[in-house]
Amino acid sequence: MPTKDRKKKKSRDYPAGQLLNFAPDSYLERTSRPVYGILFLVPFIFFYEIGTILINTDVLTQYQIRVVAFVWVQDVLLQLGTSSRFAWIAPPLVVIVILLALQIASKKRWYFCPSDYAPMVLECVLLAVPLIVLSLLSNSSGPRSDSLSRFAGAGPSVPVRLAAPGVSPEALAAAPDRQSGMKAHSLMTNIVTGVGAGIYEELVFRLILIVVLMVLFQDLIGLSHQNAIALSVLISAALFSAHHHIVWIDGRLARSAPFNWTEFGFRTIAGIYFALLFAIRGFGVTAGTHAFYDIIATILNAVFFDPST
Repeated sequence: MPTKDRKKKKSRDYPAGQLLNFAPDSYLERTSRPVYGILFLVPFIFFYEIGTILINTDVLTQYQIRVVAFVWVQDVLLQLGTSSRFAWIAPPLVVIVILLALQIASKKRWYFCPSDYAPMVLECVLLAVPLIVLSLLSNSSGPRSDSLSRFAGAGPSVPVRLAAPGVSPEALAAAPDRQSGMKAHSLMTNIVTGVGAGIYEELVFRLILIVVLMVLFQDLIGLSHQNAIALSVLISAALFSAHHHIVWIDGRLARSAPFNWTEFGFRTIAGIYFALLFAIRGFGVTAGTHAFYDIIATILNAVFFDPST
C-alpha cells in the first residue's frame, strides 16, 4: 500500500510532458499549466485579430495580411469540411481547444492567479533577450539578406481573401508588391504579424509538430525516448527556420525571404530554444517569448537600422 501511494505521488509530481519538476503551486508550476497558456494568450489573440483589421488597407479587394501558420490552420479546417466563414474565425479557437484538452489530460488545478500575469510578461521579455543578442551577433558576423534589418523578425505573411480563406495564385505571385502597398513593412504591421507568429508558429511547430514527430519516431519507428526527442526538436527547428524562406500555400511552394545560411542557422537555433522552453515552461510562456522577441526586434530595427518603418 505505501508503495502504491509513493507511485501515485511520483506520478503527480512529474506530470506528462513536463521536463522539470517544479514545486507544487509555485509560480513556475502554476504558469506552466495549459490553462495559464489560454488566459495569458487571450489578450495577444485579441491584439492580433484587431490589429489585422486595423492594418488592412486593401478594402476593395478584401485582402488581409495573415501569418502563414495562421493560414495553414485555416486550410486544415477547410479540409475537415468546415465552412469558409468558420475557418476564418476558428484558428484562435483551435489554440484554446488544444490547450483545454491538455489541461484536462494533465489533471492540474484550474485556478488562475491574476497577479501572475505581469511576472509572466516580464519573464517572456527577459527570455527573448538571449535571442536578441544571438540575432545581433549572428548578423554582424555574416551576410544579411536585408542591409537595413539587423534583427531577424517575424515569420512570413501572405495576403488572404476574406471571403474564402486561402491564397489565389495571383495574390501569391503578387504578394511582395501587395504587402508593400499595404505597408507590410510599417512598424504596426510588423508588430501585429509578430504577435500572430508567436501564437500560430508555436502552435504549428511546437505544440503540434513535435508531438506528431514524437509519435512517429517513438511509437511507430521504435526509437528510444531520448533519440525521439532529439530528432523531433531538430527537425521541427529546421522546418521552422526553412518556412521563413520557402512557404507552402494552397498546394504550392513559394519563396518568402531570400535564403542565407546565417539567418537559417539563427532561426534553427531559435527553434531549438523555443522547443526547450516549451518543454520547461509550457505553451503560454513560449508563445509569449516568441511574440515579444518579434516585437522587440521590430522596434529595434525601426529605431536603429531602418528608421523609414
